[in-house]
Amino acid sequence: PVSRLLEAQLQEQRRKHEEEIEALKNEVDAMQEEMEKQQQTFLQNLQLAPGVQVEFGLQQEITRLTNENLDLKELLEKLEKNEKKLKKQLKIYMKKVQDFEASQTGLPAERRPHDHNMQVAVQRKEKDFQGMLEYYKEDEPLLIRNLIT
Repeated sequence: PVSRLLEAQLQEQRRKHEEEIEALKNEVDAMQEEMEKQQQTFLQNLQLAPGVQVEFGLQQEITRLTNENLDLKELLEKLEKNEKKLKKQLKIYMKKVQDFEASQTGLPAERRPHDHNMQVAVQRKEKDFQGMLEYYKEDEPLLIRNLIT
């Protein structure tokens, strides 16, 4: 019952997150279209020589792409921060579920076996990591087993 409730909450958060991303993408698309229309109108009003017009258009496109790139980087950082927050919440909920299950069986949380079947698959972008790996001492056998397999 508790795990279903937590799963439902997690699904609801994921749905809201996806809706928020879609809304932001639509907003970026609309702004991009508006900016392109304004740029076309501006170029037509200037009636510049063809060479100057092309150079000006390229400058405007470079500026637009740079701004769009910065906006997307900001959005990516926000989404990564949200992902970390959701992962922390998930760990907390998983711990609560394990503690609850342990209290139902009458075993203290330290003496019960860890339930590793409750892993959640999170799709993520491949990154090139460098440095140390942080882990809990009690997870060392599982980590070694996963590294070997």
